Amino acid sequence: MTDVRPRRLCLSVAGWALLPTMLTAFPPPSAGNLEPQERRVNAAAAAMADFVRRVNEYAALHKRLDGILVEVPKQGSPEQRSEHQRALAKLVQKERANAKPGDLCTKAMRTVIRRNLATVLRGVEGKQIKRSILDEYTGSVRLAVNGHYPDTVPFSSVPPQVLNALPKLPEVLEYRFVGERLILLDVHAHVIADFVEHVFP
Repeated sequence: MTDVRPRRLCLSVAGWALLPTMLTAFPPPSAGNLEPQERRVNAAAAAMADFVRRVNEYAALHKRLDGILVEVPKQGSPEQRSEHQRALAKLVQKERANAKPGDLCTKAMRTVIRRNLATVLRGVEGKQIKRSILDEYTGSVRLAVNGHYPDTVPFSSVPPQVLNALPKLPEVLEYRFVGERLILLDVHAHVIADFVEHVFP
C-alpha cells in the first residue's frame, strides 16, 4: 500500500508558500474598500466606543471625589444632602477646571447623536416626541461645561425612544434637554459635564 503522507506534506508546504501571494491577491477589507454606509457604521461604532470610555472615566473621577466627602446618612436631612451636593460640585469643578465642550461628546459623537435623534424624531410620532420635549419649560439656562445646573430650573424628562437611541450612561450621569440642547448632567453634583447644541433636525 502506497504511503500518501509525504504527498500531503508537500501539498501543505506548497500551500503555505502560496499564502503571501493569496493574501496579496485577496486583501482584508480596509476603510478604502468599504461602501459609504459601512464606513458610516464603523465610524459611528468607534465614536460611541470612545464616548463610553470618556463617560466611564468621568464616573471614576466622580466616585473618587465623592469618596473624599463624609457620606450622608440614609436618614440625613435635606440640608445635609444639599451641603454634600455643593461640596461634591466644588470638587468636580476644581478637578475639571479646564473642561470644555467636546471633552465627553467629541465632534464625531455629536454627529452620531444628531443622526440618531433625527431617526427617532422622524414622522408623526417623532414630531410628537419633539413637541413633548420642547413643551417642557427649562428656562433660558446659560450652559457652561463644568457649570452648575440652576437649582430653580426643573429637569426635563427624556422620552424612552430617545434613551434607546443613545449609549447607556454610568449611574452618575443622565441625559437631559434644555431646549434644543442635550446635556450630560452629573445628577449628584448638579454639574453640567458636557452638552451638545442643536440636536434636533
